[in-house]
Amino acid sequence: MEAIINLLSWLFLLSGGLFCITGMIGLIRFPDLFTRLHGASVTDTLGAGFIVIGLILQSGFTLVTAKLIIIMGLILLTSPVATHALAQAALHAGILPKLDNDETGGHIAGEDE
Repeated sequence: MEAIINLLSWLFLLSGGLFCITGMIGLIRFPDLFTRLHGASVTDTLGAGFIVIGLILQSGFTLVTAKLIIIMGLILLTSPVATHALAQAALHAGILPKLDNDETGGHIAGEDE
């Protein structure tokens, strides 16, 4: 049974690391603020969530597990809210999402180049 828990734990840790790496690549490669926010939110929610689940499986039934569950709950509650607040602030500031057929290219509305 311990071998299965270790295997599941490492599976969660590796998949969480993979999500963090792909989110980092998304932050570098995506063209505008809104798609970069999507990459960041996936990294926060799935990457950190999978890593915390893997750590919970590694720690067993201890006080550390309770602390990790609290941390995971905080991540799951605050990360989407922060991403939404950043997107709303960008829209309020006049930054437009970049569309494929858009000439503005995601620039601030009303600005000339």
